[in-house]
Amino acid sequence: MRPFVVAANWKMHKSPAETGAFFEAFLPKLEASGIAKDPAFRKVLFFVPALDLYVAQKLVKGSHVCVGAQNVYWETKGAFTGENSPAVLAELATPYALVGHSERRALFGETDDQTAKKVKALHAVGITPMLCVGETLEEREGGRTNEVIVRQLQAGLAERDATKRIIVAYEPVWAIGTGKVATPDQAGEAHAVLRKALATLGSAALADATPILYGGSVKPENSAEIARQKDIDGFLVGGASLEVDSFLALCQTAKA
Repeated sequence: MRPFVVAANWKMHKSPAETGAFFEAFLPKLEASGIAKDPAFRKVLFFVPALDLYVAQKLVKGSHVCVGAQNVYWETKGAFTGENSPAVLAELATPYALVGHSERRALFGETDDQTAKKVKALHAVGITPMLCVGETLEEREGGRTNEVIVRQLQAGLAERDATKRIIVAYEPVWAIGTGKVATPDQAGEAHAVLRKALATLGSAALADATPILYGGSVKPENSAEIARQKDIDGFLVGGASLEVDSFLALCQTAKA
């Protein structure tokens, strides 16, 4: 059985002080709810800015929450100003890291080849990558959704360690931060395509074990309907993760 994963992507929001205030309010409510006590069934993750990572790790220690990195480089050390070393993330006991997010691809020119290198580097130090894939509005309207997301999935996992875990996040680019959201059927169809591609790429066991999250303007108002789709195993949440109560409500979404 795959766990239901609810992941916050804070992007470039929250200072260390704001991070402290958030977790001071959020963690007691999460613990009281009891929903994250068994990580085999439900995981709650936060991808925080790099400058908040150390503080966040200390704040969540002993809780049922994990903190991950938003980005990583594929070399462990060297003259790469401003990059995050996978070795340092591992030393900080960082269990997860995002790779291939649409903003990294669109704003910073990250390629499929670079994404594959990052997946390989994370696996080498024992960190689970969350590989993001998704199409633009132009690609969807051109009928290329399946082609694009399968290509990104296959390319991103080309250098992975097949014995290590991965998480996949489907994020239709046209639905990120726009207020638009894929219909449950659209999201479900894309997830089913990705599940089938995982089976072809690895095995039926890989496809069955890999959580595939939906990310695209998820809010408490639409989360339950999206979660009813068979192949949707949770959410990658942007704006709605910045407020304690809205993110807590998403964490409590029932998986049909």
